[in-house]
Amino acid sequence: MRSSAGAQPLSRDAAELVALQALGWIVGQPAIAEEFLAAAGASADDLRRRAGDPEFLGFVLDFLLADETALLNFAAEAGVAPDRPLRARVALPGGALPHWT
Repeated sequence: MRSSAGAQPLSRDAAELVALQALGWIVGQPAIAEEFLAAAGASADDLRRRAGDPEFLGFVLDFLLADETALLNFAAEAGVAPDRPLRARVALPGGALPHWT
């Protein structure tokens, strides 16, 4: 797994790639895929159609980030730092981190 020390923000293209990797991983996990399809209200055909939609890709990462076990398993299998999906989410529509000050 790569280190995230000194992590830089991801570009939009890099963020979309992470989200597509996450979508592929989710689809490859039958129980998680079923839960994802139910949460998205989508069919397998919808996934293919919407895979290029940045807002949908944001939803993919939101779904992954909501389950720490799935997040850690994805990161380990994809060979990425566990914070990379969050950094990707920030770069996609609706992913801006709130400023609490």
